[in-house]
Amino acid sequence: MRFGSHCSIAGGYHKAFEEAQRVGCDCMQIFVTQPRRWPTNEAQENGNPINHSDAEQFASVWKQSTIGATIAHTSYLINVASPDDLLWQKSLDALVAEWQRAEKLKLEGLVMHPGAHTKSTPEEGLERVAQAVDAVIKIVKPKYCRLLFENTAGQGSCLGHQIEHLGWLLKAVKKSEHVGVCWDTCHALAAGYDFRTAAGMKAMVAELEQHSVVEHLRAVHINDSKKDCGTRVDRHEHIGHGFIGEAGFKRFLASTAFKNLPMYLETPKEKDEVTGEEWDVINLRTLRSLCKK
Repeated sequence: MRFGSHCSIAGGYHKAFEEAQRVGCDCMQIFVTQPRRWPTNEAQENGNPINHSDAEQFASVWKQSTIGATIAHTSYLINVASPDDLLWQKSLDALVAEWQRAEKLKLEGLVMHPGAHTKSTPEEGLERVAQAVDAVIKIVKPKYCRLLFENTAGQGSCLGHQIEHLGWLLKAVKKSEHVGVCWDTCHALAAGYDFRTAAGMKAMVAELEQHSVVEHLRAVHINDSKKDCGTRVDRHEHIGHGFIGEAGFKRFLASTAFKNLPMYLETPKEKDEVTGEEWDVINLRTLRSLCKK
């Protein structure tokens, strides 16, 4: 099984491979822009397009590394479910900019939260998402990178906490070969999918199959949860230290629906107070040990 983490691009996109190799990743996730700033204005520092030398250096370092399945996560500001036309257009433009960067780096996936419908209805919000993605695909014309809808915890009016939402989007996007799904374990539990039990796992996979999502799974965000099942609160925790627990992850990792997918940590970037060891190293070791038990 392939395990990795979200790694920093500070100092250049290619620098992320150094962190990934240091902590022992098999795969890697990055940001292609600053996650809390809009990337639409190319005159701004974080809006500068990736030039040819950047892309070549990234490809060269990637080839020399042992890292596979490199993906990116979109800015947290993007909300293509919004009923506000100005925010929707700004989000669409930002998604174009990020997907174009991911294409230049030849990444395998770009993960995006479906968004929040705010003052509209869930149905209207989903329609807005599909409309935006169709428009973006026409502009980007992707060759390498899929857009991956991520399931969410369901805080506020966020879409994607129901498997049905993901299934609807996969069917609604006209060129569905350019989209897929990234499954987040923390979000799934918080949204009410209790895969910690055999019955719960069976029910979750059955629903993924019912809505034709399982065949579109391309990646996993492998995070424990600070909050319990059904709380709809998104708070990531280190593997085995949250409400999923080691037994829950052991069951998840054994599932045929997920076991062949690359899995990426999004747990806090810190060191263990007792040992001084980086938590990415600890979490990756824990995951690998759970596969062997």
